[in-house]
Amino acid sequence: MIELPRVIVAMALQVESAGVFEAAGVPVLYCGVGKVNAAIALTKELSRYTQQGEDMPLVVNFGSAGSRSHPTGMLVACHAFVQRDMDVSGLGFALGVTPYDTAPSMLTFDPVFTNLPAAVCGSGDSFAMAEIAVDCEVIDMEAYALAKVCWHEGAGFACAKYITDGADHAAADDWQRNVHLAAEEFLRLFRDL
Repeated sequence: MIELPRVIVAMALQVESAGVFEAAGVPVLYCGVGKVNAAIALTKELSRYTQQGEDMPLVVNFGSAGSRSHPTGMLVACHAFVQRDMDVSGLGFALGVTPYDTAPSMLTFDPVFTNLPAAVCGSGDSFAMAEIAVDCEVIDMEAYALAKVCWHEGAGFACAKYITDGADHAAADDWQRNVHLAAEEFLRLFRDL
């Protein structure tokens, strides 16, 4: 039987870890960009725990995010997650609400990184470069999906995001310039768990 880690570090892309986790010998689940890729990758990983009869691990998502509330270069802790691009308003549902879903539209978890400012994270399958209608301070593309898998599977979930851009007209250039800058801080947060 393979010994499974008690903490899974999940990131969308290798550029977000900048080789720091690999150099420290910490395995990372790179889930890819977007909610679908994130959900598939984490579901496959957590199925190994179910197959071996192991308790669910703590899943820790580190990554980049845009924000119009927090300045570029800031680390924030997210323990509430919404789906910013779920729009079934044509059928009378509020933005962010998935119709007929048993999960709440805002998923919340116990705070883990209590020394960081807290923020609600809104995930969607678009790189945000303009104002969004769903109420959230941090904008990414994977955290909600990872959180929802954890919610369904009974796994703990923690999330820290590094603000790379203002989710505005300059977001793409800012993200490319800043995406790798938080890797050392992410590793420090991981070691403090």
